[in-house]
Amino acid sequence: MKFIIGKKQEMTQIFSEDNKAVPVTRITVEPCFVVAKKTAEKHGYNAISLACGESKKIHRAAAGFFKKVLKKDIGYKKIKEFRLDANDPMFEKLEIGNQLDATVFADGDNIFVKGISKGKGFQGVVKRHGFSGSPASHGHKDQLRMPGSIGATGPAHVFKGTRMGGHMGDQSVTVKNLQVIKVEDNNIFVKGAIPGCRGGIVYLVGEGEFEITERGTRNAEQQAEKEKVDENANSQESIKKDESGKDKDESKKPEEVKQPVKAEKDVKEQNVSEQAKPEVKKEEVK
Repeated sequence: MKFIIGKKQEMTQIFSEDNKAVPVTRITVEPCFVVAKKTAEKHGYNAISLACGESKKIHRAAAGFFKKVLKKDIGYKKIKEFRLDANDPMFEKLEIGNQLDATVFADGDNIFVKGISKGKGFQGVVKRHGFSGSPASHGHKDQLRMPGSIGATGPAHVFKGTRMGGHMGDQSVTVKNLQVIKVEDNNIFVKGAIPGCRGGIVYLVGEGEFEITERGTRNAEQQAEKEKVDENANSQESIKKDESGKDKDESKKPEEVKQPVKAEKDVKEQNVSEQAKPEVKKEEVK
């Protein structure tokens, strides 16, 4: 079984290969870590607990727990438990400290999403249960949206389950048979609408297996790649600087050195010629 914790974002649309607009909901996924593993022998059922959402404002007990399990001083806001079958291969593969991200799911996966619906406060029977209300004719003043009779007077009490006004929304809602349209970076685009408001926590569950990212390996690989890129960029910049410096020095040195040398040679040659000419003239006269 596949599972991850995400955060609902805005709805948008993606164009398919047939140039059809597909309505999707974007779900961002932060890195999730396995913090607990329960077995049927000890706890009575098999489950994996995931934690996500880094936070420094946590109580001391939670801080000690995360430091012991993940060997980190940073805590996490949300912990969710996912139950698995004993025969599920992912239950054996997953270990405490493993990191999961959006790559758990792939394009075309069939999943169901669970979240908390938007809270709408106290609402009447018309909005909450779809009552039609009273006729808008004479004799029904201030009775248009009233519930009407709630039962016979004989029992002298209201039966349990009677549909009446009350608190609406803010309940756990599960939407099944949703399709993953696209997985890009840390975003999962799911076809259709899902419960909750923007920024609300949702849980994605589907069938299949996925690759496991060991603790810190992905971050180390990314850092190594960044370091290599930075080293290459620095080396190229240094080579360019050296070449540009050499060109400038070579261009400056000949002008500064050769020009005065040429001038001195020219002066000496002129002096020599001037000294030699008069001597030749005197001999001819003699």
